[in-house]
Amino acid sequence: MKKENAKTKEIKKPEVKKEKVKKESLFQGVKKEMSKVRWPLRKEMVKYSISVFGFIIFFGLFFMLADFIIAAVKVWVS
Repeated sequence: MKKENAKTKEIKKPEVKKEKVKKESLFQGVKKEMSKVRWPLRKEMVKYSISVFGFIIFFGLFFMLADFIIAAVKVWVS
């Protein structure tokens, strides 16, 4: 038996027709997606901002108090 070269034994694949897809530019896509965004109203933004600042103040005070307590215990023990 003869050894056949791998190059001579190529299998031809059937050609697949590609559909032409219209490509959007980056900015057109961004504009399209931004139009789908539901932007919060002014009243909602004020409500969300107040709640965020409230949580920041609460957790700031909480961790400051926890730090003072840990420092006091550390001084008391040593």
